[in-house]
Amino acid sequence: MKHLAIDIGASSGRAIVGEVVDGKLNLTEVYRFDNGLVERGGHLCWDIDALAENVIAGLVVAHEQGLTPETVGIDTWAVDYVLLDEAGERIGDAVAYRDGRTEGVREDLERAGVLSFAEHYERSGIQFQRFNTAYQLVAQKREHPEELERARTFLMIPDYLGYVLTGVAANEYTNASTTALVGARSRTWDDGLIERLGLPRGIFQRILEPGEALGQLVPAVRERVGFDATVIAPATHDTGSAWLAVPAADPAAAYLSSGTWSLLGCENTEPVTTPASARANFTNEGGAYGTYRYLKNIMGMWMVQSIRRELGPRADGKLPSFDTLIDEAFAARGDFPPLDVDADRFLAPDSMVEEVRAACREAGGPVPEEPGELVRCVYDSLAADYARAIAELGELTGVPRTCVNIVGGGSQNRYMNQATANACGVPVFAGPTEGTALGNLIVQLIASGEVADLAAAREMVRASFDVRRIDPQH
Repeated sequence: MKHLAIDIGASSGRAIVGEVVDGKLNLTEVYRFDNGLVERGGHLCWDIDALAENVIAGLVVAHEQGLTPETVGIDTWAVDYVLLDEAGERIGDAVAYRDGRTEGVREDLERAGVLSFAEHYERSGIQFQRFNTAYQLVAQKREHPEELERARTFLMIPDYLGYVLTGVAANEYTNASTTALVGARSRTWDDGLIERLGLPRGIFQRILEPGEALGQLVPAVRERVGFDATVIAPATHDTGSAWLAVPAADPAAAYLSSGTWSLLGCENTEPVTTPASARANFTNEGGAYGTYRYLKNIMGMWMVQSIRRELGPRADGKLPSFDTLIDEAFAARGDFPPLDVDADRFLAPDSMVEEVRAACREAGGPVPEEPGELVRCVYDSLAADYARAIAELGELTGVPRTCVNIVGGGSQNRYMNQATANACGVPVFAGPTEGTALGNLIVQLIASGEVADLAAAREMVRASFDVRRIDPQH
């Protein structure tokens, strides 16, 4: 059987066909497309119609290449959503988490006595991020109350893309948990939180667990792509999928999903909602198969992606490759001050280059000027943040972490792998690169009966893909 994972991140998306051959999982990338922010109506938004078209294009290309899948799964980032009206038509734009509309919402709720973060965390287990879905919905209600009044259906981004394919409206659990409106222990919508925030309870759909079937392709899509398939809900939050693919052999390993964002933590079977956990701002995102992703959300490669775009083409008319920037980071000299990479100033600045330089000046340290210096400053700051998070993780769970397993695109970054090992003082195991797509496919394989369970799937990942060990250097 062939299975198709549609994996969409903040900067690009890909369609990858997976198939088990001789006990190993073979991956074939059949389609890739760009993604990014657009400004509409004074807000930063996703081009959701283009994303839907690219999802369908991925199915078309897979079929044209003779790799027709029997099941399809879609994963994307978390927290963002769309609303549908009574006719099932979309209301407004898909506003992106980097938009500023949620500025000050948490503080306003606390000042008004509506909801304290301490109680919110105890109930949902979700860390504070300015862009949490709960705050986005409150912001939308303030700016466009008429949109909430018209709304009949709330769908997160991968839910909506699944709706386009099947016509079935449902909310998948791992992504729904990131709304901060789902009970950490009940694993379903927290009606009390929804009521306290003044949100319409009726818009929230039934929650699907990863592995449940959403439905078959609707006739119009089936006609366009030339075949029918079952759409399976994977862990639709990309980090939830990436977590499933971590081939850690050590139960004391720290997991790091490295891409536009860095998600660092461990896998638990119970949420941790203590005051100490809330102060450390660790989150309990819902995972597949009864698990929780206990992690910290850390700025990832977004800063370097932004610097690369901003510096522009070089003499050959092309942007420098990430490998080139990594080589220049290795060659750079100078000790730059560690930046607070999680500060709001780095979410969507007008100029990432100038924001990094300004932060260095404010810290009283040398200011990076050359591209390699800028990139090295960011990488070293990220590694220092990882080390702090791993120390906190050990304290909060009572389990010191013995290694770091990195999956995702960032696992290819030679500088970051070594800097992480050095900063954390433990070995780093890097790979596989396509962690998110792998996790998406793992759920489809288990749902189809080709793989017995998650333990067997992780064993297959270890047998199928190379994982590189990087030891600390001092």
